[in-house]
Amino acid sequence: MAHSDKLIICEYCDSVYRQAALAKHQTARCVRCGAVLQRHDGLSLQQRLALSLTAAILLVFANCYPVMSINFQGLRNSATLWDSVMILSSGSITFIALVAALAIIIAPIVQVALLIWVLGFALAATRAPAFNLCMRGLEGLRPWSMLEVCLLGALVAVIKLAGLLDVIPGVGLVALAALSVLLIYIAGRDVRDLWDQL
Repeated sequence: MAHSDKLIICEYCDSVYRQAALAKHQTARCVRCGAVLQRHDGLSLQQRLALSLTAAILLVFANCYPVMSINFQGLRNSATLWDSVMILSSGSITFIALVAALAIIIAPIVQVALLIWVLGFALAATRAPAFNLCMRGLEGLRPWSMLEVCLLGALVAVIKLAGLLDVIPGVGLVALAALSVLLIYIAGRDVRDLWDQL
């Protein structure tokens, strides 16, 4: 009988497969339902930790610097991500403000913090305290982190307003774009390989 740590269970149809060594750009798919079981991961722990620390720095820039500035007849106004949440919360759609805060601010911050926590201990060849809870948190937060949706909305707003006002994309927008790509690359991946390594 095979050891259970060498088996993969499809999360959609519960089929059981043996883990395979994958080459670069290869994926293993379920024969029954076609779901992705496993992807080749070329990142080492050091590279993942370095990218996670970079994401933490980009988070600071994305949240503290203006996403865009608007000039109209000598009046200038700029807005950060926090400003957009606060403006939404002042109206009658406070619930939308809470969802926006969760999706574009809280979930990415918690995701990056959990990655740094787990990978920092992994670099020392030990499991982080509350490792199981952290890994479940990373998996659960993946659908809630929607920075790319926020980025798309900001780009649409810049393009639409550019014909009416002077719109200047800010440092926050550049940081948001870089952070979106980086989070998809490191946190949007399957975290099962971290279970195996640790």
